[in-house]
Amino acid sequence: MGTQDIKIGTGPAAEKPAAAAPGTGIVSTYAVTGMHCSHCAHSVTEEVSTIDGVTAVDVDVDGGRVTVTSTQQLSIDDMRAAIDEAGYQLVS
Repeated sequence: MGTQDIKIGTGPAAEKPAAAAPGTGIVSTYAVTGMHCSHCAHSVTEEVSTIDGVTAVDVDVDGGRVTVTSTQQLSIDDMRAAIDEAGYQLVS
C-alpha cells in the first residue's frame, strides 16, 4: 500500500499545524488511526471536506496522517467528529 493522496482544492502539505504562506490558508496535520486503503482515504476526505472553511485534504494512509488546508483555524471537536463519522480515530 502506498500513500493515498486525495485532494480537494489546492494547498501545500505540512508536518505540523502552521500558518501557510500568504494567500494559501492554514495548514494543519492530524494523526489518524485505522486507515488502510484508498477507500479509507476517500471516506476521510469526504467527511473532513464538509467542515466549514476546508479547502484541501491530503490523506497519507501509510503514515496515518491527514493534512488539511483551511481558510480559518479548525476546531479539534469538528475534526474529531468528521474523522469519527468516517469510521476512524483522531489521535492528535
